[in-house]
Amino acid sequence: MLSFPDRLEAAIGRCGNPVLVGLDPRFELLPEGVAPSGGVAEPSSMARACGDFCRGVIDVVAPLVPAVKPQAAFFEQLGPPGMAVLAEVIRYAGERGLLVILDGKRNDIGSTAVAYARGLLGSQGQSPWGADALTVSPYLGADSLKPFVDVAVERAAGIFVLVKTSNPGGGMFQDLLSDGRPLYRHVGAHVEQLAAETLGACGYGAIGAVVGATYPGQLAQLRGEMPHAWFLVPGFGSQGGTAEDVAAAFDDRGLGAIIINSRGIIFAHGRAPYSQRFGPSQWQRAVEAATVEMIERLRAETPAGKLG
Repeated sequence: MLSFPDRLEAAIGRCGNPVLVGLDPRFELLPEGVAPSGGVAEPSSMARACGDFCRGVIDVVAPLVPAVKPQAAFFEQLGPPGMAVLAEVIRYAGERGLLVILDGKRNDIGSTAVAYARGLLGSQGQSPWGADALTVSPYLGADSLKPFVDVAVERAAGIFVLVKTSNPGGGMFQDLLSDGRPLYRHVGAHVEQLAAETLGACGYGAIGAVVGATYPGQLAQLRGEMPHAWFLVPGFGSQGGTAEDVAAAFDDRGLGAIIINSRGIIFAHGRAPYSQRFGPSQWQRAVEAATVEMIERLRAETPAGKLG
C-alpha cells in the first residue's frame, strides 16, 4: 500500500481539488424525511437517521472530493448505537473510494496511546475502526505522539496534530510565548520534524498539522516553517474562513493542504442561496451544489487551481 501522504496526493489529484467534507450529523439540523418524525427520538433511531444522512452525503460527494472527516463526537453522544453507525459510515466511505480522516482529537501516554492508535488507525482491515488518518492533540508531549506516529507509518496511515486551531479561544494557550516564540510554533516545529522523517514520494510526510483558516497570517507563517507537513485546515465557510484566507496553505503545485467544510456543505439546504433553490426533499442536490461551489472558489482563488 502507498504511504498515506502519497495516497492523499493521489486522491487530490484524481479529483482535482483539496476539499474535505466534514460529517457532523447534528440531529436538530437533519432534513425532513431523514430525521425521525413525531416526539422525542430514542438514541437508536437518532443513530439510524444520522447514518442514513451521512451515507446520503457520501453518495453525493464521493465522485467530487478526495476525503471525508467524520466528527466522532456527534456519534459518541448517541452511545453504543451511535458508535456502531460511526463504524458503518467509515466503512461505507472507504468502499466509495474516499479517504477517511477521523476527527477524534485523541491522545494519552504509554499503553493508552498505543491502544488508541491501534484501534483507530489503519484501513483495509488493519484496525477495528478503519480510519486512514486521525486528529491528535500534542499537549502531553513527544512521548504521547510517538505511538501514533509508529502505528501510522506501520499501517500507511496518517495523523494530523493540533497546531493552530480555528476557534476564537485557541490563543489562550497556543499563543503563549516560550523562548520568544508562541507555543504553536514550537508544536509546529516538532510536527515538521516528524513529517520530514516520514516523507512520501510527494514530498510530504505522514504527520500533518491542523492549522485554522481563521488565522491566515499564522497559517502563512506556519506554511513557511513546515514545508513537509500536510495541513488540515478547518474554519472555511461557516466559521468565516475564505478561499483567500487559505491560499497560503498550498505550495506552488497546489498541494500541501486539504480544506474542511462541514456545516456549509452538509446542511446547505438550510441556508441561502440553496434554501431558495432546493427544498428539504432535495437536500442532496444542495450538498452537491455547495460542494461544487467550494471547489470552484478554491480553483479560482488559490494555487489549488493548478490541480485540474
